[in-house]
Amino acid sequence: MPADPHPPLLLTRPLPDARRFAASMPGWRAVISPILRIVPVPHDGARLAAAPGLVFTSAHAVGAAGPGRGRPALCVGGRTAQVARAAGFDVTEGKGTAESLLPLIRSAPLPLIHPQGRHLARPLPVPGIVVYDQQAQPLSEEAAALLAGRDPVILPVFSPRSARLVGQAVDQARAPLWLVAISDVARAAWTAPTARQAVAALPSAEGMRQAIRQIVAAEQS
Repeated sequence: MPADPHPPLLLTRPLPDARRFAASMPGWRAVISPILRIVPVPHDGARLAAAPGLVFTSAHAVGAAGPGRGRPALCVGGRTAQVARAAGFDVTEGKGTAESLLPLIRSAPLPLIHPQGRHLARPLPVPGIVVYDQQAQPLSEEAAALLAGRDPVILPVFSPRSARLVGQAVDQARAPLWLVAISDVARAAWTAPTARQAVAALPSAEGMRQAIRQIVAAEQS
């Protein structure tokens, strides 16, 4: 174990998400190096603005749907629900996974449209419109320096695609890697060697924070 009881976090989410997560972990060093960049793409905004109801599996899609105007929106989890409420939607919140939205979709009384990213972990049984791309990018020099050290590095991964991309990027890391995955599916997508692994009990930011603290506590016990 390093002298610092908190191994650094290497946060690879898109920049706003990574900054928000780092701020929620006071006392922890965080190196932010997004593996994905969110880029809006041309889409039929009028169709989304006229949609009777929406399905949001990411907060990144909410802004593309136009003003909420009290329209119903099924949201995958807490952060997406928060953004959709702020935009004026009447939100029904899922349990953090696309699967948790399925019964809500089946019971919806209105037609739904799913504004989505180009890369989906799981397609949903509603019409989709791609409104942004998640473009892969290399890790930063600061991240590379961290991975070249001898002390453990905690790598939280929040989706199967990011787990796959980060795993490829850190495959030759010298530092011991402690993987913290948001789900079993995300962990299964990881390919790099690890010294420790943990899966969040709940697929949420709070679940990830708890899993990070638990993996450190397990090492210290």
